[in-house]
Amino acid sequence: MPLKGVPSIVPPTLLSILASMGHGDELLIADANFPASSQGREVIHMQGSSATEVLEAVLTLLPLDSFAEYQASVMKQVHAPEQDAPIVGEFASILTKSYTKDGAKSPAAIERIDRFAFYDKAKTTYAIIATGEMRLYGNIIIKKGVIDATGKVVML
Repeated sequence: MPLKGVPSIVPPTLLSILASMGHGDELLIADANFPASSQGREVIHMQGSSATEVLEAVLTLLPLDSFAEYQASVMKQVHAPEQDAPIVGEFASILTKSYTKDGAKSPAAIERIDRFAFYDKAKTTYAIIATGEMRLYGNIIIKKGVIDATGKVVML
C-alpha cells in the first residue's frame, strides 16, 4: 500500500535505509552499468526506474547536507574529464529544486571525481541504489543533512 507523501517508486527497503542514515552518511544512486553488487555495500534494486527519477524521489524524503563543501559527487567522463556528462545537468537541476541554504533555494555543490576515485568513494557509502539508468555516467552520490525536532532542515 502506498504511503502519504512517499513517492510510489520508493520500496520499503529504501525507506528503512533512508531512515537509518545519519548526518553525513552518503547514498549512491547508480546507473545500470555501475558494478553495484561488488562494492560491498547494501544494494537496493530499482532497475525499473532511471537515476533521475530515483534522485527526485529520494530528495522528497532526504535533506541534503548544507554543512559539507559538496552535497553530491559525480563521476568524470573518462574520455572527456573536463566536460560533464549530459545527465549531470539534470542531476544539478534536481538537486537545486530541493536544496536550501540559509533559508533560500540554492544550487547544490557537485564534486567531480575520477572514475576509480568514485569507485573508492562508492565503497564507503551507506548503501547503493542500482537503477535501470542507461545514460552513461548516470551515477551520483548524495550526502544526508540534518532535520530538527520540528521537521525542518537544519542549516549548520
